[in-house]
Amino acid sequence: MAQIEVTTEGAVMVVTLNRPKRFNAMTLTMFALLADVWQEVSDNDDIRCAILTGAEGNFCSGMDLRAMAGDVDEVDSIDVPKRMQEDPGFIYRGLLKTYQPTKPIICAVEGVAIAGGTEILQGTDIRVAGESARFGVSEARWSLYPMGGSAVRLRRQIPYAAAAEILLTGRHLQAQEAKDLGLINHVVPDGGAIDKAMEIAAMIAA
Repeated sequence: MAQIEVTTEGAVMVVTLNRPKRFNAMTLTMFALLADVWQEVSDNDDIRCAILTGAEGNFCSGMDLRAMAGDVDEVDSIDVPKRMQEDPGFIYRGLLKTYQPTKPIICAVEGVAIAGGTEILQGTDIRVAGESARFGVSEARWSLYPMGGSAVRLRRQIPYAAAAEILLTGRHLQAQEAKDLGLINHVVPDGGAIDKAMEIAAMIAA
């Protein structure tokens, strides 16, 4: 099973994080595949908009710390050590920290968007979430630093005091609070995020 699934509908590319057994937690393989996808979004003149979403009712639970400790549940589809040696910047390009495609990205969130899930969301342009979706930059809970850029991006995208509280406490936000703060654009009934994202993408592509 591919960790990233890519489909196209007309001029819209749909990019799906596809590790549902681990709530679509991120791996180095996933970052490499995402980096390549974002470059394709820029290079392909037939693509006018991209949607980033997650498989089977969740967006992304952040970095797969179990996999980093050796507890993997699939075989890597690429040679990660070789990619690291040849192209060490792929991680942050995949995470939309150091690279932005030339086409807009819409984020469609269901379920959890925690840690790296909220970090990559901040690299997208328009954001839609199911009403029970949860957001948070939880690295402080594990004495980690949010390497995806939230220490800079979050305070630029929502009020400073709210960003400081989220970063320093690691607390989670429900979708409506995230919308009220300006972190996301739309809250829709659960299961409807991808449909709303497709609706917006179609308008952009037209």
